[in-house]
Amino acid sequence: MSTSRKSEPSAYLKAIANDNSLPIEQAALDLWLKDLQNPLRWGVRPLLQFIFAILLHLIWFFKRLPLPQFSAHNALQKLICWFCTHFVSREANLLILRHYATESNVLNFLAANSPTGDFTPVKLYPKNIAEMQQASFVEHDQELFRLFGDLGSWHHPAQPLKPEELNWQHWQPVDMEQFQLTEKRSQWLDFESAHALFMCLFCLLLTREQYRDAINGFNLDQSIAIRIGDLIGEPKLAEMAYNKYPHYLVGPWNLGQRFLMHGFFTEQLYAYLEKRRLADRCQPEPVAV
Repeated sequence: MSTSRKSEPSAYLKAIANDNSLPIEQAALDLWLKDLQNPLRWGVRPLLQFIFAILLHLIWFFKRLPLPQFSAHNALQKLICWFCTHFVSREANLLILRHYATESNVLNFLAANSPTGDFTPVKLYPKNIAEMQQASFVEHDQELFRLFGDLGSWHHPAQPLKPEELNWQHWQPVDMEQFQLTEKRSQWLDFESAHALFMCLFCLLLTREQYRDAINGFNLDQSIAIRIGDLIGEPKLAEMAYNKYPHYLVGPWNLGQRFLMHGFFTEQLYAYLEKRRLADRCQPEPVAV
């Protein structure tokens, strides 16, 4: 009869640690695998999600009533940053900071290579938790919507861009050494448990339209993948998007999974593009004949 040590990853975790079928940077994968082994994720998270999912739907119903709307962006972000500083694990905080950078890169690459002319790049690249008070989650959503509005209707190009035609001007490779986090002994909460606590605050402290837009913004993942796939000649990128069909608006049901899959999507698309960028740089210059 064999026994396994508590610190030993399961057979499944060992399998996905070596599965690179979907692109993802090793740093992000290591953080996620460590977060998955947080015992609170398996013991506390299911209870938190059950309780707060009920509370979320009650708040959602309250916010849909014909009452004056209110929002408190600054208070919301200060509370989140305080909670992240003191209670959210280092791995989860790093994944949050990475998400800002990966999505900003993906959006800037899309805009820079779209036939729309000038655009204002997304500049949300916080390096620590304190900087998230300015680079807020609300601004993160609004920058996505602004950029899509600036890009306008999409006209599928007849031919993808050549490698030398791709514009990487606003691309900022994610450097884990640049993130500044001070670990505290109280930082024990895993990524998904933290989100279960945050989601009710978002619904309460945003107007109903702001919150509805935020939880439906994930569905633009498919549109982003289709557009970038057109630009670089890789239509299969759309398969990375779990959140799809942006014209169909949804409520807060299954929010935790949709939020998490949005994070995976941006990590995977960023990793694919970064690998493409590095490969294109290594290509030899064409020899003049």
